[in-house]
Parts: sequence; structure tokens; C-alpha cells
Amino acid sequence: MKASGMISQHDLTIFETSRTFLFGLAYRLLGTTSDAEDVLQDIFIKWQQQPKQDILNPQAWLTSVCTRHCIDLLRAHHRSRTEYTGTWLPEPYHHTETFSVESDYTLSTAFLLILEKLSVKERAAYLLHDIFNLDYVEISEILREQQSNCRQLVARSRKRIADEPNVLLNHPSQQQINLLNAFKVAIHSHDLNQLTQLLSDDIQFAADGGGKVSAIRQPFIGQPPILRFFERLLFQAWTELSWEMCHINGSVGFKLYDSDHYCVMVLTFAFNDQQQLQSIYSLRNPDKLK
Repeated sequence: MKASGMISQHDLTIFETSRTFLFGLAYRLLGTTSDAEDVLQDIFIKWQQQPKQDILNPQAWLTSVCTRHCIDLLRAHHRSRTEYTGTWLPEPYHHTETFSVESDYTLSTAFLLILEKLSVKERAAYLLHDIFNLDYVEISEILREQQSNCRQLVARSRKRIADEPNVLLNHPSQQQINLLNAFKVAIHSHDLNQLTQLLSDDIQFAADGGGKVSAIRQPFIGQPPILRFFERLLFQAWTELSWEMCHINGSVGFKLYDSDHYCVMVLTFAFNDQQQLQSIYSLRNPDKLK
């Protein structure tokens, strides 16, 4: 994203200082890195063109423009997501930094999928208040809603999210690494007994092929169908791929590569408080792996 001569270094610095915040907000709202980057590009252009004397609080202005733009995109994308072939999973967010000490559940696949169940304004109000710590006065202005309505939006969101408490857990990265290393060993050794110990009783397995590659259309729930799936297909298929552990979506996951070193799958996970896997998410849609 390059600045032209139309923007001063001071104004460019303000935008760049806000970039991480704006991307984090846009990605959590949209669930796609590509759309989040497009939103930032559009915000930058508007920021570049907007007379700065009209902006008393640059951070508030940028946050408002970002949120409203994302809300418009979510409404525009509603039909395409409801008509999506199979299970829709968010695009992976690849971290460039090394493993952090603790996970960030607000970037996790499981958390983003819960946000998908909320209305557009519920999602925005919840993120702005509970995750990004804006007050209801600010949120009211951004969403163009009464403060009382914003409080109700957040309350409804909290209630929905509280129904899945495991999603709100932050797990030490080393704990995740140990568990996922054991998972990888169980896969490569085709050890069904070991795998059973690593999975919660109500484990969920979901896959996103986007209609472009083969993938289960509906999630499997519970150990029996998932263990059968591994035994009949995945043990062999996954051991033929190269595995790379990585920091992804605020947690630890895997990228899987074929013999040409092309990434053909991203695995992300949810964990319970018993140090077991609660969910396995297999992203295979090639459009989301670019």
C-alpha cells in the first residue's frame, strides 16, 4: 500500500500506527484475510482524500469507517456464504512472529465460527466492546444505534458465546505444541488407540473444500465416526503429506504440503480444558490457501 503525494508523512504515520488494529478488527469481522486487506486499502484511500480538519479523533474516524465498511461487506456476502458448498471455514491468518507464550482465542477458527452465528451488528458491537474495549458512546456513534440497543447487542452476543465456553479458553502454546506433536505421531503411526486418547468424547471434525476439492459436506461429531474416518482414509492420505507446525489464527496448527511443496491443507484446532482436541478444522479450499 503506497502513499501518493496527496498525503503527508504525519497522516501516513497515523494510518500506519493504526494498521494492526484495523486489520485485526476487519479480519475478526469478516473472517477473510483478503477482504480485510481490501478494506484497509479502501480506508487508506478515504483517509488520504478526507480533509483532516474535519477529523477531530483520527483513531475513532478510522475505526468507524472500518467497521461500517465491514458491515456492508458482510451483508453483501450473506447470500454467498449461506449458499456455500459444504462447510465454510474462515481464511487462515498466518502469523509472521514466532510462537507467543499464550494463544489468542479471538483469532481462533472456533471463535470466528461462533461470530458467524451472530447478526452483523451483534458481531460488531461485541468485538468493539468486549475485544477492543470501546465504550458504548463510541459504539453507538459507529453503529448509529442508541446506546441501550448497543448494550442489548453485546448482551445477546455474550449469551450465545457463553454456550461454548471452551472457545474462550487461552491455552499455553507449549501445551498446544505437545498435544499436536502427539496428534501428528498418532497419525503417522496409524495409532488409533493413541488418537482416541487425544480426542474429546464430543470431538468435531469439519472440512472446507469449497466445492473445489473433495471434502466432507457436513461436520462429523463424536469419536466413533471421526475415528472410522481416520482409519479408513485420513491415516493414509495425511501421512503422504509433509507437515509443518506453524503459528496460525492465534494458536498452533499445521500446514500440509504435497510432494511439489504446494500447501494443500491447513489444520487448525480447538482445545478443551482437559488437554484434548475439541475440534479439528481441515481447510482444503485452494482459493483460501493462496
